[in-house]
Amino acid sequence: MNLGLILTEVGQGFRRNLSMVVAVVLVTFVSLTFFGAAILLQLQINQMKGYWYDRAEVAVYLCTENSASARCDAAASEEQIDAVRAELEGDVLAPYIERVEFETSQQAYEKFVDQWEGTTLADFALPEQFGSSFYVNMVDPEQSEIVSDQLRGMPGVDYLEDQRTLLEPIFAIMNAASLTAVGIAALMLVAAVLLIATTIRLSAFSRRRELGIMRLVGASNRFIETPFVLEGMLAAVLGALLAGGAITALVHFFVGGYLASSFPQQSFVGLSDALIVAPVLLVVGGLLAALSASFAIRRYLKI
Repeated sequence: MNLGLILTEVGQGFRRNLSMVVAVVLVTFVSLTFFGAAILLQLQINQMKGYWYDRAEVAVYLCTENSASARCDAAASEEQIDAVRAELEGDVLAPYIERVEFETSQQAYEKFVDQWEGTTLADFALPEQFGSSFYVNMVDPEQSEIVSDQLRGMPGVDYLEDQRTLLEPIFAIMNAASLTAVGIAALMLVAAVLLIATTIRLSAFSRRRELGIMRLVGASNRFIETPFVLEGMLAAVLGALLAGGAITALVHFFVGGYLASSFPQQSFVGLSDALIVAPVLLVVGGLLAALSASFAIRRYLKI
């Protein structure tokens, strides 16, 4: 197979259908950018889940004089607090608990005032409105129900709160955003595939005389088909390269620059992740283009 002749045919196809080729490049670029962003967003969600779920605590709130719960008729006594502490540090729960912190009502009040300093909430807060509490870090956050089952109903315990439940709505929104990006990327990829097929058919139609001559002189179907497949692949690869560059720039300047400096306590996806996603975009773009172009030219030539 004459490689020089094939590349010449590819160049002629590009020149004759330049506007369509540019359209293929742009549509592929946009669709693969959405696709790459969806992959990175899912990686970021998984990182954040691991980071925050490992730090999520089970909060054991003790009764106060103002507790609305029917099980609380007075503030938790010292004996009740000691009983809860003994249960948390006992042999049953010790293997599942990494750390236990106790916060007095005064400490809870001071923390609230510090957090809301300068607002009316801080001005109207009173120490007696706050109760003591235990904060429990689990060895395995998935086993938080063990603590809840063991302490629920104990005298002096108002209620328990697994902080992971507060994080679930946030991650649900982020997952929805990721799925939306995937959906948009899928639609754009379909548009890119159809556009590649249309471009190849137009290119073949514009060269129908040359194709007829090539078939008369005995050129194989593969030889005729290859330049058209390469046209579609090259246009898609150019779009994929632009998408990979856009994803890498986004991670480097926005995620690694702005977000990392604004939220230093949180880990984010980095350039290593972007450099993994970029080759995936190349493979997806090239493969879809090759299949689309091959199908289109085969249909046109009735191979």
